[in-house]
Amino acid sequence: MTIDAEDPEELAQRKMRFLFALRSRGVTDTRVLTAMEKVDRGLFVRGIFAERAYEDMPLPIACGQTISQPSVVGLMTQALNVGPRDTVLEVGTGSGYQAAILAQLARRVYTVDRWRRLVREAQDIFHQLGLVNVTAITGDGSFGLPDQAPFDRIIVTAAAEDPPGPLMQQLKPGGIMVVPVGQSDAVQHLIKVTRGEKGFEYEELRQVRFVPLVEGLGTE
Repeated sequence: MTIDAEDPEELAQRKMRFLFALRSRGVTDTRVLTAMEKVDRGLFVRGIFAERAYEDMPLPIACGQTISQPSVVGLMTQALNVGPRDTVLEVGTGSGYQAAILAQLARRVYTVDRWRRLVREAQDIFHQLGLVNVTAITGDGSFGLPDQAPFDRIIVTAAAEDPPGPLMQQLKPGGIMVVPVGQSDAVQHLIKVTRGEKGFEYEELRQVRFVPLVEGLGTE
């Protein structure tokens, strides 16, 4: 069903169902839900998939990438436990949706992606939303951003075979990283890594499926 852009009542109902779906799938943190209510996912989904923006499903975007399933975005953000004074690194800008949500919760967000086109399009949306605390950078996210490190929180939106060592070293003591781990053609697990005084602690959260974390820059 296509929704008339001039029908705000129907749009509001779909957004209400969207938030209900998040709660029913375990996103219960009030700050996270409020942030996801503020950030309109419809701005980040283009073309033939635009009318499915408020469904709890991943959708294709440019450069062969995806915008993650909203409930997974919510659960990852919830696990990250972002504070208002935190500086966050996101590896894998994609559509920019996750970074826009983090911007509601953190003091500063750095997001890096290997695809110039995705970074450029995300920057346009950040500007449209007035998100002055987000910096989007084209680069190889598997190495993090050493010049801006260390970070209070790191979130990775692509699957690595193991939690990337360079990212772990850029995490502050007491910091948290949420990262999908596993082979791209097999079951992946969402892992919460906490940097303690004596090393790193690992907690397995749930099974997920993400595009693989790839080194180097894209061609677009």
